[in-house]
Amino acid sequence: MSNPDNKNNHPIVDLIAVMAALRDPDTGCPWDIEQDFKTIAPYTIEEAYEVADAIERDDMIDLREELGDLLLQPIYHAQMAAEAGHFDIEDVIKDITEKMITRHPHVFGETDAQTPEDVNAIWDAKKSEEKAQKGAKNISAIDGVTKGLPALLRASKLTKKAAKVGFEWPNPEQVLDKLDEELGELREALANGTLDEKTDELGDVLFVIANLGRMLGINPETALRNTNNKFESRFKGLEGDLKNKYKKINEASLEEMTESWNDQKRKERA
Repeated sequence: MSNPDNKNNHPIVDLIAVMAALRDPDTGCPWDIEQDFKTIAPYTIEEAYEVADAIERDDMIDLREELGDLLLQPIYHAQMAAEAGHFDIEDVIKDITEKMITRHPHVFGETDAQTPEDVNAIWDAKKSEEKAQKGAKNISAIDGVTKGLPALLRASKLTKKAAKVGFEWPNPEQVLDKLDEELGELREALANGTLDEKTDELGDVLFVIANLGRMLGINPETALRNTNNKFESRFKGLEGDLKNKYKKINEASLEEMTESWNDQKRKERA
């Protein structure tokens, strides 16, 4: 095993050695030793979101730290895979390097690509070739959208794949009409439906909204994340207003909270 204290090592070699030491069955960390792929997967997802949060806040100090946390994740998974004899981190790096070269023939080959749309077409064609080489059967045009994605993002990707084969609304206005229809069905479910029926109709509304976002070139996850941040800022401002009036939020009336909420919106516009 490489020595993490050896200054001649490349930094990633040191990190790999640290991870191996943490997983050592005799001298490693008790917590790390007992982890497996399923227990670490949630941390992998969480670290990716923390990277996105640092980018959104334009915090380069945090981004540097969060990228390090995220980098640890593939090394952690690869270490567990190596212990089981499946693959190691060098295999992972080799595979992704080859994939990037293969999928960018306009950079590393003779293919021409002048626009991002050209690049997307090449990328999709290369992915299809890779699946064929692996013997994968193309059962559906919407195969390959992982179920582990956030639901809104997965909805956007599913509709994008469907649109590529012509299953697409002609324009966003017709999607808005469909949204009105789904909202009507949700109203009916709220009046007379079971919890399962309400859940189903609410899901339909969210799916249509995700599709609309895709058609407008808007990532629905980004849009909702922005609104979450806006809500958080306004609500904290509301709390501050009430505190200045020596009133606890749970003692304020809905009318008082609404008035303060509208004040926050006016402050934003100003």
